[in-house]
Amino acid sequence: MLRRDFLKTSAAIGAGVWLGTESSALAQSPNEKLNLAIIGVGGRGEQNLDNLTSQNIVAMCDVDEVRAAKSYAKFPKAKKFHDFRTLFDDMETKIDGVVISTPDHTHFHPAFWAMERGKHVYLEKPMAHSLWECRTLTEFAAKKKVATQLGVQRHDLAGLRRAVEIIQSGTIGTIKACHSWIDSGRGMPMVSAEKLPAPATLKWDLWLGPVSERPYRKGFAPYDWRFWWEFGTGETGNWGCHILDIPFWALGLKYPTHVKGSGPEPDADRTPKTMATQLEFPATDARPAVTLHWYQGAPAILKELSLDGKNMNNLFIGTEGMLLCGFGGVKLLPEEKFKDFKTPKKTLPKPIGFYKEWFAACKGGEPASCQFDYSGPMAETVLLANIAYRIQGEFDWDAVNLKVKGSDAAQKMVHTAFRKGWEVKV
Repeated sequence: MLRRDFLKTSAAIGAGVWLGTESSALAQSPNEKLNLAIIGVGGRGEQNLDNLTSQNIVAMCDVDEVRAAKSYAKFPKAKKFHDFRTLFDDMETKIDGVVISTPDHTHFHPAFWAMERGKHVYLEKPMAHSLWECRTLTEFAAKKKVATQLGVQRHDLAGLRRAVEIIQSGTIGTIKACHSWIDSGRGMPMVSAEKLPAPATLKWDLWLGPVSERPYRKGFAPYDWRFWWEFGTGETGNWGCHILDIPFWALGLKYPTHVKGSGPEPDADRTPKTMATQLEFPATDARPAVTLHWYQGAPAILKELSLDGKNMNNLFIGTEGMLLCGFGGVKLLPEEKFKDFKTPKKTLPKPIGFYKEWFAACKGGEPASCQFDYSGPMAETVLLANIAYRIQGEFDWDAVNLKVKGSDAAQKMVHTAFRKGWEVKV
């Protein structure tokens, strides 16, 4: 699709004109297979494909023919595209949903286009590249009544679910704070001075998508984009939704009202190797106010309390004790107090499979567990933590209006501009 057509389409949508079909759900029964289009089929996309083989893969899209080759070979009958816009032009009436596994900066546009046309969406975390993008996708999904799922696949893990059940049972009392972390030092990638042309098999302009034009650099694609602010969201974006899924689920968190961040001096272009943030969540009818701490790197509180955080990523502090947990293990503290503890009765329904529940939702079943209504606020919290670190300060957050109080610098990061030809009006 030409850029002028993209703008024409976006303007019409902004004016309230519906350009897609009223209902594009082709699968008519729970037993009928979905017709899916896969956007981004190398790396994470290839892993997602392995979980989609029970459905019909009818279209595949990727900007890198080499990265996509293995996936293409597995589904020779699927129609191949480089540009997701062309895919929708050609396949709009032939698909039920899309699975999107592209870099963070190119999550929003294909997801938005899909929902415009009434297509169901499975989208990799952290949902999108900016707060505005996350909120827009969350609200648009609800408006269009499409089935959504954010790729927080660990939501099904038994250890994670037990932690949620124990917290909700009241075993450690009222939760006052939760410390969550990813113990990783990845970030600040090397800056290559070598100037090379983009590989002939990589559609570089399409890879850039909505961000400003710049020459190809080997360190951007296929993976280091994650650690450049222009394209990625660092280890916080990479792991935050997986790890914060535990406190969000256990405590019923939604939007923080105050955010604070610190760490090494921020780099204008690259994500950090360490950071520390604090997010305040207001009281609800179900619980009092709670403080969530997010860190890249092991938090100091583990050393202060002489705790081994290996394979763990959350420490809940309650009025009656503490719970240290990860995706596969749960430990109650102090150990002496809980030596005779008997795990509470399971209260969460047995999972049917993370992908299967999205398939079922697409066919008219119950909403998927990480639909955007739940996962959108979680993704926004991850991005707020990044913003707080980048300004090395704190601010009040008006989640209803997407407004920062107390930092003009932070407000500018709520929504980053799209380059000419990629503008979207909502």
